[in-house]
Amino acid sequence: MLTAQQLEQFQQDGHLTVDEFFSTDQIKSALKDIDVWGQETRDNLSVVEKSWYLEKDAGEDAPLRKLDDPVFQRPVFQQLAQVPPVKQVIEQLIGPDVCIFFSQVFMKPAHHGGPKPIHQDNYYFDPTDHQRQVTLWIALDAATTENGCLFFANGSHRAGVVEHVAPVDEPFNLQVPSSLAQQYEMTAAPVPQGGISIHHGNVFHQSSANRSDFPRRAVAMHFIPQGMQLLKPTLAYDDDVRFNL
Repeated sequence: MLTAQQLEQFQQDGHLTVDEFFSTDQIKSALKDIDVWGQETRDNLSVVEKSWYLEKDAGEDAPLRKLDDPVFQRPVFQQLAQVPPVKQVIEQLIGPDVCIFFSQVFMKPAHHGGPKPIHQDNYYFDPTDHQRQVTLWIALDAATTENGCLFFANGSHRAGVVEHVAPVDEPFNLQVPSSLAQQYEMTAAPVPQGGISIHHGNVFHQSSANRSDFPRRAVAMHFIPQGMQLLKPTLAYDDDVRFNL
C-alpha cells in the first residue's frame, strides 16, 4: 500500500519510485524467462519485424530492443501482475476493478540500448479518461543514469496531452515537440533492481541510451479501469484482450 505521503508525491509529480517491491526470486524468474523468450522471438523475426524489434544501427547481430505483451503471453509475467501489492497500489491511484491492456519488456542492452525521446503514454493510448491510466514500470536490472533510467518532467501531467511529432526516419519514435519539451527540466528517476516506477499517462518522460557494460531490462504494465476504451490509439491495441486483476 502507498502511504499518504507517496500518494501526495504522485499527485504532485506525476510519478513515484518504490524500492524493493518484488522479491529477488521473482526478478530472477522473469529474467530467466526473458532469455528463453527473447531467443525464440529473435530466431523467428521477419525482415519487417526486425526493423521494429531490433536495435537500430547495431549490425547483423543487433540485439532485441523490446518484446510485446509479456502479460498476455508468458505465465511468469502473469504471476508478477497478480502479486497482491500490484492491485492494491494501482487501485489506490485509479480506483477499483483495474486491468492491464498492454505490456512491454524493454531490453536496453549494454552499449546498444538506444534512447527514447520525451513522450506521453496517453498520446499512444488515448483512453477515454486520461486521468485514469497509469504505468507500472518494473526494474528487472538496476536502472541508473549510466544504463538508461527514466527521466520525468515533474508536474507535466497536469498540462494535458499534447500533439507529438516523429522524425522522418523513425515514425515509431513519437515525441513531444522540442519547443515544448524545453520548457521542463527532466529529472532522473533511478530504480534499484526489484523496485518500481509508477507514472501517470500524461507525464512527460524519456530514457537515455545505455552506454554502460550492463543491460537495463524492465517491464512496463499499462493499467486502466475495466471497461474503459481506447479512443484513437496511435498503435493497434485489442480492446477484447485484457488482463483483469
